[in-house]
Amino acid sequence: MPQGQPSVVPDDGLTTRQRRNRPLVVVHTGVGKGKSTAAFGLALRAWNQGWPIGVFQFVKSAKWKVGEERALRVLGDSGEGGSVDWHKMGEGWSWVQRDSQMDNEEKAREGWEQVKRDLAAETYQLYVLDEFAYPMHWGWIDVDEVVDVLRNRPGTQHVVITGRNAPEKLVDFADLVTDMSKVKHPMDVGQKGQRGIEW
Repeated sequence: MPQGQPSVVPDDGLTTRQRRNRPLVVVHTGVGKGKSTAAFGLALRAWNQGWPIGVFQFVKSAKWKVGEERALRVLGDSGEGGSVDWHKMGEGWSWVQRDSQMDNEEKAREGWEQVKRDLAAETYQLYVLDEFAYPMHWGWIDVDEVVDVLRNRPGTQHVVITGRNAPEKLVDFADLVTDMSKVKHPMDVGQKGQRGIEW
C-alpha cells in the first residue's frame, strides 16, 4: 500500500484507518480530454477490489459504443472482481442544441432518480456519474439537491462525477476535484476523434 503522508491531520476524532476509508465524492471537470477516461480507470481499480460498480451515462447516446463499456462489462461478467451495471440515460451529444432536448432533460432527471434510489439502497460501492456535470450546469437537475443527497448517502459509497462546468457548489463539497485543462488537441487542427483514442 502506498505510504504517502497527508500534509494536514485534522483533529476530527477519527483514527487513521477511519479517515482513510471515508467514502469520497470525486469530480473530474475542465475543458481537457480524459475526464471520463480517468473515472473509468477508478472503476477498474474498484472492480479489482471486488466492489459492485454502477455506471450512469447522462449524455452519451445509448447507441454510442464506448470501449470502456465493453471492457468493464466483460470484467464484470468474469466472476473475478466486482459486478458492473451500465445505465445509459441520454439520447445524444446534448450540449449540441437538438429538437430532442426536452427528452434528454427528462431522461437525465429519470437517471438521477435512479441514482438516488440506488444510493439509498446501497446498491453499489462505486458510482460513475459520467457527464453528470452537464445536467446540473444546464439547470435540469438542482445542484443543491445533488449535494444534499451525496452528503447524506449511507454506507461507504464512492461517487465520481465527470463533465465540463461542474457547478461551484459541487466543487466546494467534493473531496477530490481535478480540473483537466487543455494544452493541445488534434481537433485544434481539424482532426476528428478516432478509434482507440476517443472510443
